[in-house]
Amino acid sequence: MVNRRTLHEFICCTALLLVPSLVLRADEATPTKPNIVFILADDLGFMDIGANHPGTFYETPSIDALAAGGMRFTQGYAACPVCSPTRSSIMTGKYPPRTGITDFIPGQRNARLRSAPNADHLSLEEFTIAEALGDAGYTNFFAGKWHLGTEEYSPNGQGFGPGLVGKGQFYYPSGNEPPNPGDDPKSTDRIANEAVHFIEANKSKPFFAYLPFLAVHTPIGARSDLIEKYQRKQANAPPVTWGQERGRQVRHVQNHAAYAAMLEQMDSAIGRVLDALERTDLSDRTVVIFTSDNGGLSTSEGHPTSNLPFRAGKGWLYEGGIREPWIIRAPGTTKPGSVCDTPVISTDFYPTILELAGLPSNPKQHRDGISLVPLLQGGQLHRNAPLFWHYPHYGNQGGAPSGAVRDGDWKLIEWYEDGNLELYNLRDDVGEVKNLSDENPVKVSELHGKLAAWRKEVKAIMPTPNPDWIGRAEQRKAKEVN
Repeated sequence: MVNRRTLHEFICCTALLLVPSLVLRADEATPTKPNIVFILADDLGFMDIGANHPGTFYETPSIDALAAGGMRFTQGYAACPVCSPTRSSIMTGKYPPRTGITDFIPGQRNARLRSAPNADHLSLEEFTIAEALGDAGYTNFFAGKWHLGTEEYSPNGQGFGPGLVGKGQFYYPSGNEPPNPGDDPKSTDRIANEAVHFIEANKSKPFFAYLPFLAVHTPIGARSDLIEKYQRKQANAPPVTWGQERGRQVRHVQNHAAYAAMLEQMDSAIGRVLDALERTDLSDRTVVIFTSDNGGLSTSEGHPTSNLPFRAGKGWLYEGGIREPWIIRAPGTTKPGSVCDTPVISTDFYPTILELAGLPSNPKQHRDGISLVPLLQGGQLHRNAPLFWHYPHYGNQGGAPSGAVRDGDWKLIEWYEDGNLELYNLRDDVGEVKNLSDENPVKVSELHGKLAAWRKEVKAIMPTPNPDWIGRAEQRKAKEVN
């Protein structure tokens, strides 16, 4: 019996044979196709980079220079407020509920509701963007955090490798010694070293380099000299202040010295990768993409950053949890220093990369994404549907099971515990301060209907009542009565 993935690969290969100008076997690959470098930060907030926030406490000159050379998106979203689901959306072009990965792997915390089941790997039936590019003659590279499965579900089985070596969710090319762990606690420099070596060794053929950094995820770690630098800077920074979000403290000031050091170390590593492209004369034919898997961590686990003016952060469907730094530099396509205000989401990367590479679209795979090339060329995007989110879990950061829809300037959040609905107009209220649901019942009904219909379409699994929680609540009430 032929499985779905094998059949899909056969159909795609057959289709390519019908378009001779696009056919490139690996041994016939030429440098006419653009290289693709995809840089993914971990837990980096929209307001953490200077290009988005000139007043930031942090220093990100390499990322800012990348923005100056390409297009910066001011309304770029992750498909989920936590890591694994967003990573699956990048690899597949699908909303997370379609892949069964709706929480970080392994996830699964319960409270009043029992969280929906969460897959512990990305299915091998998915035809990843790495596999699509590999079949078109690209040489693929991976170093860093995968977080989409281990063993046969590692990046070796999803279009990268073979030969990657890993421990848990982290994989690297074999044969290169890592830097001193004391100087590189997040493997930041190791990832950059591996990438630079790969670029120099593969400059004569098209390549796809995927660099999912571990920074700036906790535990916080950076070189001691950088931490000392920001401790000195911290002495002149405003003192930290706090807000509240559903019982959680939320940080309102950026002044965390070790976090700043960790971010600068990653920024410098990115700069070395970009310098390698310049040194090998590849910059003019290399697409560089930069984003993050979810918003900055502000409501727990050390509260290292602030996402203001955006509300909350990682683990929440407020803007602080899903609005990300988004940069695409596509030489010959993007105007340097351009800014795009159109809402886009991480499912869009897959079809965008295909079009930039001159490859045919594959809508049956990247069914929830749309190519952003018209935007990169300075034009308009014609998306037929709103943007959606489904997070049927309790986040470690305080967020609770919820869903959201953004349609134009309007955004609706539904809390699954009690069915409470919040409505915001992001054009007028980017901080989601004023809930307009009572004033706009028609708009609430319209957006709630769209969200419910979308959940049905993608077969989203909902959380269920937790009998253990209900039992404990009844026991507490009984004690109060007695």
